[in-house]
Amino acid sequence: MTPTAIQFGGAILFAIAVTHTFSAKFFERLAHAQPAHAGIWHLLGEVEVVFGFWAMVLIAWMALVGGGGQALHYLESRNYTEPMFVFVIMVVAASRPILRLALACVQFAARLMPMPASMATYFLGLSLIPLLGSFITEPAAMTLAALLLRDRFYSQGLSSRLRYATIGVLFVNVSIGGTLTPYAAPPVLMVAGTWNWDLAHMLTHFGWRSALAVVVNALGVTLLFRGELRNLAGNAGPAAEPVPPALIIVHLLFLAGVVVFAHHAVVFMGLFLFFLGVAHGYSRHQDRLILREGLLVAFFLAGLVVLGGQQQWWLQPLLERMSPTAVYYGATALTAITDNAALTYLGSLVQGLTDEFKYSLVAGAVTGGGLTVIANAPNPAGYSILKGNFEHEEISPLGLLAAAAIPTLVAIAAFRAI
Repeated sequence: MTPTAIQFGGAILFAIAVTHTFSAKFFERLAHAQPAHAGIWHLLGEVEVVFGFWAMVLIAWMALVGGGGQALHYLESRNYTEPMFVFVIMVVAASRPILRLALACVQFAARLMPMPASMATYFLGLSLIPLLGSFITEPAAMTLAALLLRDRFYSQGLSSRLRYATIGVLFVNVSIGGTLTPYAAPPVLMVAGTWNWDLAHMLTHFGWRSALAVVVNALGVTLLFRGELRNLAGNAGPAAEPVPPALIIVHLLFLAGVVVFAHHAVVFMGLFLFFLGVAHGYSRHQDRLILREGLLVAFFLAGLVVLGGQQQWWLQPLLERMSPTAVYYGATALTAITDNAALTYLGSLVQGLTDEFKYSLVAGAVTGGGLTVIANAPNPAGYSILKGNFEHEEISPLGLLAAAAIPTLVAIAAFRAI
């Protein structure tokens, strides 16, 4: 098809936004070189702001070409439930009662493992928690795992190699670890209803392969850096004030309610307002709620929704011309430059697909979900939590790509060779 001026402009702006995510350090250097305008340069240097900023430019372009009414109609036609859900689940999952419970579970499991406590905790943070994402949703798993890794490991001054290796494995494992069920991973969620994929289908086609790859990735990086990880033993920090069990149960109920009503923003936002009231009422048992970080991630994802809506004209014909094998590797590569949920959603619009094609599309989308920060919806949450422990508070896109390469190859082997 011949793209309209708006579609063509949307594709150009999407390409610019992707390029911008790889150029964040350039804007940070501008902020130091031009202190008079440091504010705007720092803003444009925030990866979470990139897609929201270029989405604003797209709306301005639509208003210029098609009129303000068309631009407003397009904005209102987008579905922002996922950005809102990720914001809410990040804040709730990162509350002190939920984190204390998650850490207690990890520590209990770590004591049962035949390795030093620090290595066992690290391994479980990169394996058990990402697999739990199949039940508590991927954004919640990403938030819990990233906070555990930040507080127990990144805060102790890891080497640059281990910092990048950890985030590479984390992003890949969360992307594939949410495929044991049909509701937790955004790219699966987009097609499960349309293609009638139930729990049994996910476990037999995806789940066991994903679990195998997650464990291999986590164990590989743990053993590779065992020397450095051993030196962290016994550095867990002072004992923290206990959280009342009743408050933990209340927070778990809030978390469960948000997960159950993940597709109904009016419900989970209402629950979130009640949660804020409880958190304020029992503030002595809370750390600072990550509202700013959550809002930045939601802004990022909302911008991706707006920009991604103008990419169907070239993505769908591209997918239709591919064989199942080609679509797997094509989806893995395309996921690096576009959200994997958007990719599978476009695939669900194509009629007459074979079961092999459907499997290849979704498997490829989750395989490539750790290659970049925009590849999978929960990645910006992990990025936002961990970036403060990297040099200049920035995670190099090329460094992330390199770190995620080997875990991605392990996922390819699990989905294609077994």
